[in-house]
Amino acid sequence: MTTRLTRAAAHARPPAPVRAVHLGLGAFHRAHQAVYTMADPDWGIAAYTFRNTELPRRLAEQDGLYSLQVRGDGEPQAQIVDAISRAHPGSDTDQWLADLASPDVALLTLTITEAGYQVSGDQDSAAIGRVVAGLRGRHRASGTPIALVPCDNLPGNGGVLREAIRTAAEGEDPGFRSWIEDHVSFVDTVVDRITPAATEQDVANAARLTGLEDRAPVVTEPFSEWLLAGDFPLGRPAWEKAGARFADDLAAYEQRKLWFLNGAHTLLAYVGPALGCATVDEAVGHPVLAGLTESWWDIASRHASLPAEDLTDYRQRLLERFSSRGVRHNLLQIAADGSQKIPARILPVLRAERAAQRMPEAPVAALAGWLIHLRDRPVRDPRADELVSLARSTDAPRRVLSTLDATLADDRELISAVEDYVEHLRLSSCPTG
Repeated sequence: MTTRLTRAAAHARPPAPVRAVHLGLGAFHRAHQAVYTMADPDWGIAAYTFRNTELPRRLAEQDGLYSLQVRGDGEPQAQIVDAISRAHPGSDTDQWLADLASPDVALLTLTITEAGYQVSGDQDSAAIGRVVAGLRGRHRASGTPIALVPCDNLPGNGGVLREAIRTAAEGEDPGFRSWIEDHVSFVDTVVDRITPAATEQDVANAARLTGLEDRAPVVTEPFSEWLLAGDFPLGRPAWEKAGARFADDLAAYEQRKLWFLNGAHTLLAYVGPALGCATVDEAVGHPVLAGLTESWWDIASRHASLPAEDLTDYRQRLLERFSSRGVRHNLLQIAADGSQKIPARILPVLRAERAAQRMPEAPVAALAGWLIHLRDRPVRDPRADELVSLARSTDAPRRVLSTLDATLADDRELISAVEDYVEHLRLSSCPTG
């Protein structure tokens, strides 16, 4: 017999005062930033999602609480996370504007995916447009400073967000644009924690582990990392109590994360399904994919900024994380938004290799797998219609690659190699297990 998850049933503290707002309420935020924020009882989060209404409704019914299942190779461990004081759907526009205008709110964190930083024509509904609307209201209400903390996998994500905000605010009042420059800080971050989508079995496991009925559980791995660089004019939670680290420059760490973890994930996400594999642990257990992963890391190491011993240790930890069956990360989940991910994760290394007149197998395989994905599978990407049409057309490799990098699209040797690898993958298969 289980009891519905509430603060009373969980013997949790009352909701903390809202001093942080989050945009992009989903599993990763709840496995990462919310857990770090929970280490400071004086900070509560008002979390928003503009993608659905079901999750905020479930969290509201549970007083913002949810269970976090941490899975390694042994028995899962569960804890109740209480950092979210309020959860809201995107339709709650008035509350969003009120929270961003409040002088009690010191920061806004974001997990809006790489695609969310694109400034679209429909500014009222796009994530960046909503942020600008919130900043506009803050400027008019009090003009107090605020820190914006993007937590998506983009190189120099603080700078990317700054440029997106500047672009979206180009037609705004000059006084508002000047206020953004002087009173809004943009914090660079590197975030890392593998967080697959939860299943109905995870709901059952939450009840077994906690004795409480949780309709919004989160599953994650033991490893977690958060590196930050930037200013917090109104203060911040004591994230360091949960292991966050602060530095002056994150460029080398961003590069390591994007190339080694995210790049390997992207490689596996596109080549793995083409060979019949469904999850990361299956893929790295397959000899061909394991070899491609190691080859990718060897290639990336030639161009990485950190010392070789650091990279060797990081690779070993990644292999252990990828191989764990405690967190079975679905490859098709990782495959979303390839047009946003590949330019940051794969192309920098590929460009460097082609400049050295080398034809590396691993990035060629990733591009070939992406072409097959675009042609044969359901595609979730902001440019899906365009890319699917190109992938099914004649001269597909060149035309698809031209949407990412015109120079590489003119590399006839590379295009030929990708075409050959597409055919190679068609002739290959691997059993699932």
